[in-house]
Amino acid sequence: MVKTTYGAKGWTLPGGAVDTGETIHETLQRECREELNSEIEIKYLSGVYYHKTHNSQAFVFLCTLKGSRQVKLSSEHSEFKYFPTEELKDSHRIKIEDCLKFDRYTFSGKF
Repeated sequence: MVKTTYGAKGWTLPGGAVDTGETIHETLQRECREELNSEIEIKYLSGVYYHKTHNSQAFVFLCTLKGSRQVKLSSEHSEFKYFPTEELKDSHRIKIEDCLKFDRYTFSGKF
């Protein structure tokens, strides 16, 4: 999880909006380069979730860091941390638990 330096300054998963002409995979790779200064290997798409507050869809992937696995945050984030799933708010916990129990069926949900 990364802690934002804007808005509510809360903890969230790395990611961001799709730019014009990008695929969701290209967006994920770009956002991880921008936010974490890291290249990733995308393993699979585990879920798609609608967020009423933002009127948007969130795509959740399982990924691994490539190379040195050294994370260097952008100015958008102040810190990163791994959390036990039981400490996460419902929307994050559900998305992560779905991702970890993925078995060739893409989950979906609404928050």
